[in-house]
Amino acid sequence: MTRKCLNRGSRQLLVAALLFIWWSAGSVLAQTTSETPQKRREVRRTFSLTKFYDTPTPLPAGEPGQLIRSEDFEEYDLADGVNAVRILYHSRSATGQDVAASGVVLFPDGKPPTGGWPVIAWAHGLNGVARQCAPSLARNVEHGPFLSMYVNLGYAVVATDYTGLGTNFRNAYADMQSNARDVIYSLPAARAAVPALGSRWVAIGTAEGGMAVVGLAELENEFRDSSYLGSVALSGLIDLQDIYAHAGTVSGSLPLLLAYGIKTVYPQFDAKEILTGKAFPLFERIGQGCSESQAAPEIPASELLKPNWQGNKLVGQYFSRNTAGQTPAYRPLLVISGDADAEATATKKIVTRLCRQGDQVQWEQYSDPDPGRVIGDSVGDQMAWIQARFADGPVPSNCSARR
Repeated sequence: MTRKCLNRGSRQLLVAALLFIWWSAGSVLAQTTSETPQKRREVRRTFSLTKFYDTPTPLPAGEPGQLIRSEDFEEYDLADGVNAVRILYHSRSATGQDVAASGVVLFPDGKPPTGGWPVIAWAHGLNGVARQCAPSLARNVEHGPFLSMYVNLGYAVVATDYTGLGTNFRNAYADMQSNARDVIYSLPAARAAVPALGSRWVAIGTAEGGMAVVGLAELENEFRDSSYLGSVALSGLIDLQDIYAHAGTVSGSLPLLLAYGIKTVYPQFDAKEILTGKAFPLFERIGQGCSESQAAPEIPASELLKPNWQGNKLVGQYFSRNTAGQTPAYRPLLVISGDADAEATATKKIVTRLCRQGDQVQWEQYSDPDPGRVIGDSVGDQMAWIQARFADGPVPSNCSARR
């Protein structure tokens, strides 16, 4: 069903969400300016990497989720009443390697409720694979007003950067399982750093992070964490393979990021098997910045990929592991999307697949083509669904109409 109106009582939440949209739009505009003004904006909007993010090679052994170190950080541009603690913790790569991931814990001022602050695990969208792309290095944590809204409503937010964004390891780009593990392992580390956090939690993700929290719901069949209550996917869903189905329509940097992610998950992969001679020099620099224009300036994606590149075995395996709906979700899902044709079609395909395997899915569509405004329009539904999970309320599902 397409939703056109806000739920009662959500007006104040929408204001906060719209601030988030405005702030994000400013970041996008900064990427379209000339090089020198762009650098000036990046200086204002981001922090430099510090020794906090560095780890020795090899990394001293630690259990997944074990806290390596933490630090209070008071320089973020966040709403009043929001405290921030950066964390560095042990995670696991797709190959099972012990890796370090960074992130930030946001939590309210004041005395926590009995049992600690309820927790939202945040999975962000992606804007590169370089260390400098870590959201915890952004002055507003990339989504500061939106996340501050939840903190001011009495939640703690644990926001991982994903391995390799911030830390000196390889990032797995859009790999659902890798990003999902980083989210899961951020929670025990966050509780070690901030003991006021409670045990019960939900996950929220936007863009690629939305796919990550669906992957997390599936991965929880392995973890069986009874404190995990469900996932919210914002901005719709799309299988990774479908993003690359028509090379001529994708952004110039996306083939390079794809090759980087495959190489992270499958170290034996040779990027030269799918990238053209024009693409490979750019690929070797993909880890040096977060701007698309820096990665592949004015080069069509069709000139970066070889003919029949999708026939590569490891490409196929990477796409397969990043297809949602192959394992039942451990807990319920809320999917938020717009009703624009392309977004609705991609989301419908995945939601139908999830429903057919018996998942409890509530899919809400909003009549606005802009993903940012959809996030704002949906805050009432987000809050109602999340509150119901923490209250052990009935689980809504409109799957019966989609099987």
